[in-house]
Amino acid sequence: MKRIEAIIKPFKLDEVREALAGAGLKGMTVTEVQGFGRQRGHAELYQGSEYQIDLLPKVKIEIVVADAAVDEAVEAIIGAAWTGEMIGDGKIFVTSVDDAIRIRTSERGEAAL
Repeated sequence: MKRIEAIIKPFKLDEVREALAGAGLKGMTVTEVQGFGRQRGHAELYQGSEYQIDLLPKVKIEIVVADAAVDEAVEAIIGAAWTGEMIGDGKIFVTSVDDAIRIRTSERGEAAL
């Protein structure tokens, strides 16, 4: 099993959720986060004064999938989260998961997903 964490722009959440559902993935955890990458934030004007926004709002999506579903899930996220802008679309991280346990039934492994 693999955990896929995707950091994306907030306005792309619905598109990514629909793309993952279309790929047959049923569950996910979504967290509102802040951060920056290469873009290093941006400057904004407020009442005539310019100030720097260092941390940009993002959304983190976490899903755990069977090894066979990783490529399809990653491609769904990439296709839905891509904006065509130069930078700032986000990142995807894939890590191994040793075990998963469904609390209600005590099922383990892929059966718990």
